[in-house]
Amino acid sequence: MSNPYAESEARAVVSTWDDIWLVAGLRTPFADYMQELAEVSPTDMGIYAAKALFAKSGIPAADVDCVIGGNMAQASFDAYFLPRHIGLYSGVDPNVPALLVQRLCGTGFETIITAADHIKLGKARLVLAVGTESMTRNPVAAYTHRAGFKMGQVEFKDFLWEATKDTAPGASMGDTAENLAKRYGITREEVDRFAAQSFARAVAAQAAGYFDDEIVPVTNASFELPGYNTRSLKLPRKVEAFSRDGHAKPTSYETLAKLRPAFGGVQTGGNSSAIVDGAGAVLVASGDYVRAHGLKPLARLVGGAAAGVPPEIMGIGPAPTIRALLARQGMTLDQVGRVEINEAFGAQYLACEKELGLARERANVHGGAIAIGHPLGASGVRLTTTVARELREAGLQFGISSACCGGGQGVAILVENV
Repeated sequence: MSNPYAESEARAVVSTWDDIWLVAGLRTPFADYMQELAEVSPTDMGIYAAKALFAKSGIPAADVDCVIGGNMAQASFDAYFLPRHIGLYSGVDPNVPALLVQRLCGTGFETIITAADHIKLGKARLVLAVGTESMTRNPVAAYTHRAGFKMGQVEFKDFLWEATKDTAPGASMGDTAENLAKRYGITREEVDRFAAQSFARAVAAQAAGYFDDEIVPVTNASFELPGYNTRSLKLPRKVEAFSRDGHAKPTSYETLAKLRPAFGGVQTGGNSSAIVDGAGAVLVASGDYVRAHGLKPLARLVGGAAAGVPPEIMGIGPAPTIRALLARQGMTLDQVGRVEINEAFGAQYLACEKELGLARERANVHGGAIAIGHPLGASGVRLTTTVARELREAGLQFGISSACCGGGQGVAILVENV
């Protein structure tokens, strides 16, 4: 059978690394839309996650050689400074530079890939990579009123809604999932049953305390920087602390089956990724740094890749990207013990599963974005930290984290439990 994505795989951009390590990772809990983190800017969420990571890992912020930030929506008026402020207020030396990267839903992955590439090129030994996103604070915006308003032509729109429409094919992200459902013969029942499983796995993982080691509870905090203005993170009144992913709740197939289609087909609000706010941070280091400081990393970073696919089926992106990444390593999927594919939409995940021939028992074993949520710039940091921890838990060697990206891309990272 011919491979419809052969050209995508051939043109993939692939990085390989020999002695680069995912040292530690930590994230905030992901808060449901308009809930605990609704008032918090993505910069302050990123600072909180980074400071907690330094405190937990014991690695000094002063050792960081570079800061890589990832964020999609400009959700505060000082968004231009996001990666720089995360570095400064988390304790990184002011003389250390900072960079913002963006690959849509793959942005969090790109922070890690860029960090590893920096180390491979000899630019750094230790990199702080942070992905952060406030979906709630996406603005209501206008782009054409700088010179004033014409009668009857005032045009403010909801950025959160409008930004999910790809104007090239004239399709929303939900429409692209529906296109995959038709192409792969995926039914509404399949999608709802998969979503119910995602919720069940996430709830079981919460009950077992699985996420406790990767989540830092959030409380009110002030971030001081001598000689500069103090920043802060403030929770809503009467909320003293926030410690669990807010969207992961017991949700039955029967409940999901009652929901109305959101895009005229199999996708609903219940079997699509949850809209949430949150941040995650990781430390990426060279082998020399790891050995010099006697560190026990989470995993070795083996390689990363990005590939392009047609925009109207953007959700299939993980399939050719994973294949291209494994091919560069001379590996096949059956050598990978755990796979995390971001659940942007239920049909999108299922299309990737079918295209790859991926066994469900190896994938998203602690639930996915349908239950936990998808804060765009942070998801890749969560998924890569999660898959590294899953390898340790199960005593397996290789794992992959991956996601589709709006506009027609996939991104993936291969890690090894050593």
